Amino acid sequence: MYIEQQYWTASDGWQKESAFSVDGNASLVLVFGAGHLLADAARMDEVRAFYPAAPLLGCSTSGEICGTRVRDDSLVVTAVRFEHTAIRLAQTTVNGSEDSAQAGQRLAQDLVQQQLVHVLVLSDGLKVNGTELARGLRENLPQSVAVTGGMAGDGANFKQTLVCADGPPADGMIAALGFYGNRLMVGYGSLGGWDSFGAERLITRSKGNVLYELDGQSALELYKRYLGEHAAGPAEALLFPLALRTDGEGYGLVRSVMAINEEEQSMTFAGDMPEGGYARLMKANFDRLIDGAADAAHATSETLGASNPELALLVSCVGRKLVLKQRVEEEVEGVREVLGEDTVLAGFYSYGEICPHGTFTKCELHNQTMTITTFSER
Repeated sequence: MYIEQQYWTASDGWQKESAFSVDGNASLVLVFGAGHLLADAARMDEVRAFYPAAPLLGCSTSGEICGTRVRDDSLVVTAVRFEHTAIRLAQTTVNGSEDSAQAGQRLAQDLVQQQLVHVLVLSDGLKVNGTELARGLRENLPQSVAVTGGMAGDGANFKQTLVCADGPPADGMIAALGFYGNRLMVGYGSLGGWDSFGAERLITRSKGNVLYELDGQSALELYKRYLGEHAAGPAEALLFPLALRTDGEGYGLVRSVMAINEEEQSMTFAGDMPEGGYARLMKANFDRLIDGAADAAHATSETLGASNPELALLVSCVGRKLVLKQRVEEEVEGVREVLGEDTVLAGFYSYGEICPHGTFTKCELHNQTMTITTFSER
């Protein structure tokens, strides 16, 4: 595997991040950037000119990761040339969140072929129910195939997210990349680092990813009562996600607020909030957030085995970025310390992370985590 990485900013133009060059001969190009740059035809034409024969896969972000730097309003381009791995790119669009599971099914069915070893998915971050997308993928992929990736971001604006699947970037789009061959080693891990507080609440009324009532009371009113001025909107509510558990399981999944409806007194989350489940508020612990990123890197090493990672794709939640602020690069530096200087780091801050949930499922939506996928060819 050979990897070339560069980035673009308005002040510096195109800058090389890595010394290695693939000389325009790439198997895959990953592009992460601010929405207005991803939608800039001139910028994207420049990327295509760098790698004319390679498929482009990318999305809009809430911050771009390049090496150990975290930037806003940049484009990060990571070109990969595989020696022993084939890829296949599938895409679909959704009309609304109710189509999310079917979208996952369509993508999975398009990708299932012999020697499929892993799937990387990038999804619209506002029009897709990430829980249902994950379900559609895992129910239609072989049991041995894991899925990782994330949901596109839009800073802290929550207005429009874009996905690029070797064509013009668009909202409502989901792209999935299948990796094929027995020489590719993939590792993954996803951990948070938030502290729970307050009483456990029963979810008494919800519909999919829309929450109406906790303990028979308006969920939005309860949220406002706990959080006061922090409950003003999705960006503020990201600072206080909900930990979710269902009967028979401990707290393992976290859900972030994506929209608030004052008229309906409801909150829309990135993934399902099932009736009969239990939720608790969470708050940030700075050191535990940073340690969580390093622990996710350790988890990828365990699933990768003895191979040294050549490429690490980092998908971290926008909520973590809003909390950590000027310390945000510390979580990326923690990943670097674990994976080593020879691993190329690329990624973005997201509206949701997709990764297996421990040993329970091979594909699940997470929020407020650092999710890492590592790749190496043997």
